[in-house]
Amino acid sequence: MDIKLTPISAASIVCAIAVQAAHSAPPHTSAPSLTLYNDNFAVVRDTLQLTLKPGINQVRYQEITTQLEPDSVIFRPLEKKDQLFVLEQNYHSLPVNESLLLQHYEGEVIDFEVTRNNQTEILSGKIIRSGTSSGVPVIEIDGKTRFGLPGTPLFPALKDDALLNPALNLQLDSATSGKISAELAYLTGGLSWKADYNLVARESSDQLDLSAWVTINNDSGKNFDNAKVKLMAGDFNKIAPQEAQLAQVRMMAAARVKTQITEKDFDDYHLYSIDRPVNLDNGESKQVEFIRASGIKSETRYLYNGAQIDARYPANMEHIRNDPNYGVKSNTKVWIYRQFSNSKDNGLGVSLPKGRVRFYQQDQDKQLEFLGENNIDHTAQGALVSLYTGNAFDISGERTRLNYELHTRENRAQESFEITVKNRKKQAVTVTVIEPLYRWTNWEIVDHSEPFTKTDSQTIEFNLKLKPEQEDTLTYTVNYSW
Repeated sequence: MDIKLTPISAASIVCAIAVQAAHSAPPHTSAPSLTLYNDNFAVVRDTLQLTLKPGINQVRYQEITTQLEPDSVIFRPLEKKDQLFVLEQNYHSLPVNESLLLQHYEGEVIDFEVTRNNQTEILSGKIIRSGTSSGVPVIEIDGKTRFGLPGTPLFPALKDDALLNPALNLQLDSATSGKISAELAYLTGGLSWKADYNLVARESSDQLDLSAWVTINNDSGKNFDNAKVKLMAGDFNKIAPQEAQLAQVRMMAAARVKTQITEKDFDDYHLYSIDRPVNLDNGESKQVEFIRASGIKSETRYLYNGAQIDARYPANMEHIRNDPNYGVKSNTKVWIYRQFSNSKDNGLGVSLPKGRVRFYQQDQDKQLEFLGENNIDHTAQGALVSLYTGNAFDISGERTRLNYELHTRENRAQESFEITVKNRKKQAVTVTVIEPLYRWTNWEIVDHSEPFTKTDSQTIEFNLKLKPEQEDTLTYTVNYSW
């Protein structure tokens, strides 16, 4: 099937005012189907019921968005596929407006409504230049030329088939007459969605209650009534072919959490379907509850990374190795992380789309207090969710460099640090001390006061268990060689 996409040009203005070809009856449409993506675009699918005659049929469809991407349009018959062919698809993005009508009536005389001193009169003037290209119309009145409109232009009545909204004109060649169903699908901007998560920690407990919502925004220029809405989660290359995004999905088992949104596996992405029809008016933001779960086991972690590194410093290990002052500045803040497992055993086990997470905790009066917020990326089932929520008020750290020796002839260096952590809380805490080994890739810890764990090629961690109102100090020495 050959599809010809023709954008509107200045020569097509007459078409916007009155398309002369005979059109078939406007198509009847059923409830639309939408698939929304995180990045402010969507796939819109409409099922059209067409009444055709044998031969060439002109079908105009105006129930489209104002941000339709013309080259993404796919029209396909759902029946009699070998008897219906698309000859042309023409997208008219310029509906009737004042500028178009002025351009259309260039060289002709029209009336203008002029108000002076609370008196309204009608003047006739000839449109010498519409102002479309220059920005300033030129009008001749009583043999005199003026720049700018003298008043509100009064145009002749529009034709019945004038385009008042953007429209898609289809030229179809039908081998038979009668009714036929077809699907019209296209990409559009102006439709987006996001996920928001509210986590509530119970008083004196690490158990969490979760309520998650999806927010759908419609700025597409079109209302959607009783729409079937799907939400696609993942990181997409928008330039890639869209056929895969319009394909059928493969079902998977739904998670055992209370939700009115069903999750489906879709290739390397995840698709969420709202289980009931949704009305989306243009300019509307709609929230739909996504997940509700309770009794989620979580853990609060305190992390201290005392190395205050200047991000503007050249990321060159040779510079770092030769600069004795690199990494000397100390950060005193201890980070608070709340983490939990996204597993079925922990009351979840659903693929979580990226979004904002807000933390609350009940106080002694059973009221909710805000503790912090952060963003999560797309999170698979079974993954660990770990979120920074702020800095501890009653826990602090101090990192002091004790010694640095650089032996260039021997291709080695040695550095020693002392880290002190103070706990002013009334509860015992465990603080994980993170130490980056940034001088070189080959290193060896030759002395340490506390056990450590190597977490990656250039990071070690110590765990300090602190009683209430206690402070503790650890030391270590690292050798670098190259």
